[in-house]
Amino acid sequence: MEKFGRKVVQLRIPILLLGLALLIPSLLGYVNTRVNYDILSYLPRDIETMVGQDILVDEFGTGAFSMFVVEGMEPKDVVRLKQEIEQVEHVEKVIWYDTVMDISVPMELMPDGIYEAFNSGDATMMAIIFDETTSADGTMEAIENIRKVADKNCFLSGMSAVVTDTKNLSEREAPIYVCIAVLLSCLVLSLTMDSFLIPFLFLMSIGMAILYNLGSNVFMGEISYITKALSAVLQLGVTMDYSIFLWHSYQENKQGAADNKEAMAIAISETITSVVSSSMTTVAGFIALCFMSFTLGMDLGVVMAKGVVFGVITCVTVLPSMILVFDKALVKTKHKALLPDMKGVGDFVTKHYRIFVLLFVAALFPAIFGYKNTTVYYNLDETLPKDLASIIANEKLNEDFDMNATHMLLLRAGLPAKDVKSMADEMKAVGGVNWVLGLNAVKGDSIPDELIPDSLKGALMSENWQLLLVGSQYKVASEEVNDQCRSLSAICKAYDSKGMLVGEAPCTKDLIEITDKDFNTVSVVSVGVIFLIILLVFKSVSLPVILVSVIEMAIFVNMGIPYYTGTQIPFIASVVIGTIQLGATVDYAILMTTRYRKERYDGVEKREAVTIACQSSVKSIVVSALSFFAATFGVGLYSNIDMISSLCTLMARGALISMVSVIFILPSMFMIFDRIIIRKKAAVQKGVQTYCADHARG
Repeated sequence: MEKFGRKVVQLRIPILLLGLALLIPSLLGYVNTRVNYDILSYLPRDIETMVGQDILVDEFGTGAFSMFVVEGMEPKDVVRLKQEIEQVEHVEKVIWYDTVMDISVPMELMPDGIYEAFNSGDATMMAIIFDETTSADGTMEAIENIRKVADKNCFLSGMSAVVTDTKNLSEREAPIYVCIAVLLSCLVLSLTMDSFLIPFLFLMSIGMAILYNLGSNVFMGEISYITKALSAVLQLGVTMDYSIFLWHSYQENKQGAADNKEAMAIAISETITSVVSSSMTTVAGFIALCFMSFTLGMDLGVVMAKGVVFGVITCVTVLPSMILVFDKALVKTKHKALLPDMKGVGDFVTKHYRIFVLLFVAALFPAIFGYKNTTVYYNLDETLPKDLASIIANEKLNEDFDMNATHMLLLRAGLPAKDVKSMADEMKAVGGVNWVLGLNAVKGDSIPDELIPDSLKGALMSENWQLLLVGSQYKVASEEVNDQCRSLSAICKAYDSKGMLVGEAPCTKDLIEITDKDFNTVSVVSVGVIFLIILLVFKSVSLPVILVSVIEMAIFVNMGIPYYTGTQIPFIASVVIGTIQLGATVDYAILMTTRYRKERYDGVEKREAVTIACQSSVKSIVVSALSFFAATFGVGLYSNIDMISSLCTLMARGALISMVSVIFILPSMFMIFDRIIIRKKAAVQKGVQTYCADHARG
């Protein structure tokens, strides 16, 4: 590895120039990577609700629709507004009263079910059908244009409107996330580093790695808005350690090396040896997310695993080049580190280790209980700011029409009309169903087929399928709507075995069931893979058990706190946070364990070895945890998107809890299980000593 270090030192200027040049294609890749704001689109493609979505696109030319509420407007003005909306690009059809009969015909002559479904007091409602899917760029563009032509007393609801508002909010906030993370990281580094300039070199190097990573996402086609929002701050948090290690190693080697170049070559060699093994656990944690059937996990896992790899590469190439180029300036800006040495921590822990073990045991059961009973939410618009246009519209839909969700029912086109009517009647009797509308329901018994406009037929009937809309009083992701979806699906299957219930509520029901399974899968995979890595590194069965147990305890505490504070967390947090916290913070435990084993195998007595290991590691662990905390905490406080805010808050808190666990609980475990940990080594040493004694006697 030292050869590689010398080569980097030798080529430092070309490396720096190449690193800067690569920012151009990276920036182009970043700009051209599409961002997906529809979380439900990451459901497995082979489940019925997603198959149904594809049929809607293929057969009806749509995958999205919105309900448009108009208040206090005369019918003739509504007609004019409807015509304007129909001219908006990507609007396929607009269904309202005049779609069925001329505006001159009194509304009261419409079938009762239709009139009540689309009118309430001075409010009327129309269904807008788009020619692209829920989160397609064309659909979001159409949403924006409809809002431009609409009156202030008009409200556009539905998932597409929520996705559009989420996109706008995320795009406004994302640059601020990075600024907050950088500022807070600078603050932490200024307290812990011994140079005013080095934090900026760290951030420049990591910033280049982040841009390389984001630019390479273009080969994935698209990434989720959660991945885009989190990847930069998360990569900054988990890879900062590598830069700190290189700097400390460089500073130490300057004392005995011939010159700065020699010191840097050795520092690069030492960093590669340490960081590559350390980063393996972090990468493994992110790769575990790829085992989720809900493919948002793969999206985040692949991007973050790449980010760690880019972080390691820039740490041993670009950063050393920067440090050598700015070496004189670094010397001039040196100062005493403001973070105290924390002397006596190791001695304090070993003296009171029994107390810390008792605290560990005492906290374990309430932590696990809270962890298992923390409430999660699946309704993606529930915690968005209440002043967003889509949230106001959804509330207005509920107030005026007692409606919170609209399901779509796909049936075979050849299903007899009498069966469809009978099925619809059964569905109307299901709790929380306001109405069931299909072609037969719209035209009623008194209107002949030939009088039905072709546009209406095209909206509700294709060559192979017919479409029914079901209005529901229940909120998406509620237990009531999930039970309702099960009942509606059962009725549908009784009449048409190939029939499908699709829409936001059925998709969310599938999301709940799928992520429950994913949670167990990801937990098992992440623990198993990291256990195996530690097993291979330390060649010990006991150490992986101890290390993983300490970090898992920290995870239980972190994820259990929301239960005791009465806080709901987003469903994705319950799946990914444990894996991220385990992969990113088990390094703290590995660092201390490595030093402890070295001291014990060098013949140092147990208590002294644990004390030395704890004392020598505590500052590095604190700096690492504070860096992770700084990169995520501010974003958690600032973000108005609760999905992002909650994830960042949990990661920031998890870093601190893991830090405390490793500093106080892990050394206590070494004190308790020392005999088991060193038994194999002791046995080998004893065998060697016996062999040597026998050989001497012989």
